[in-house]
Amino acid sequence: MSQPTPSRAFTPNGASHMAKVESDRIIVRGQDLCDGLMGHQSFTAYFLFLLTGQSPSENLIRAADATLVAIAEHGLVPSVQAARMTLAAAPESLQGAVAAGLLGCGPVILGASETAGLLLGRIVADSQAEPRPLPEVARAHLQRLKDSRAPLPGFGHPVHQQGDPRAARLLALADEWGFAGHHVAAVRAVADQVLPVYGRPLPMNVSAAIPAVLLDAGYPAGALKGIPLLARTASLVAHLLEEQARPIGFKLAAAADRAMVYDGPLPQAGDADGGTGHTLHGPQG
Repeated sequence: MSQPTPSRAFTPNGASHMAKVESDRIIVRGQDLCDGLMGHQSFTAYFLFLLTGQSPSENLIRAADATLVAIAEHGLVPSVQAARMTLAAAPESLQGAVAAGLLGCGPVILGASETAGLLLGRIVADSQAEPRPLPEVARAHLQRLKDSRAPLPGFGHPVHQQGDPRAARLLALADEWGFAGHHVAAVRAVADQVLPVYGRPLPMNVSAAIPAVLLDAGYPAGALKGIPLLARTASLVAHLLEEQARPIGFKLAAAADRAMVYDGPLPQAGDADGGTGHTLHGPQG
């Protein structure tokens, strides 16, 4: 019996289509970096070229640009606070502060674009496979999420409770630029079914609009989380530059301390160690 061919992931040699560095030139995705790309592509176009290995369409460049601008900056959100407090504690570590801001980008903050995009992809695929009307398929998916007590990614917002203006603008741009397709239709179908399924309004936020617009423009689904990560990195660098000149990192930490109350046990009167066998000390930072 012949042995199965081992996965290439476990063989000594691999291959990459990304880049080749030589003494006198750098080749990126088959293009000469200095002669063919620098001065010829914007960074957004170059990012898309890195992802796909192909020159991006004008619609894809515009969609990526708009979504990057939409999600880059939104005030003192958790990622920004984490970055600013990290820089306050380690002023020499700009890279560490940026990393601290990105590490919490999961399905609740920023990463919801990815999970919302996967949901929209399933709705579109199911609608086309049977076929069934998008509203019917969207309602079935929402009902399953509700029954399983799973979150609905890309809907609801603590601030934009009457609707996220960024989401409305992105969908309007997709209409204006003429590439709104199945995924934009799917996200609108989901928005229409929220009240019937959940019995209360959950307005669409930017994390639902971003994947709808990107996927219809031809953006690869596997890199959806890259847009908010790339966008927020730019904003974090700006916040950290401001933090150096107008520091608020320790003020943010102090505000958190003031907002919390200790509700744990207290040492008994006359018991220096509180019954733990250890001497109690003051705050150690």
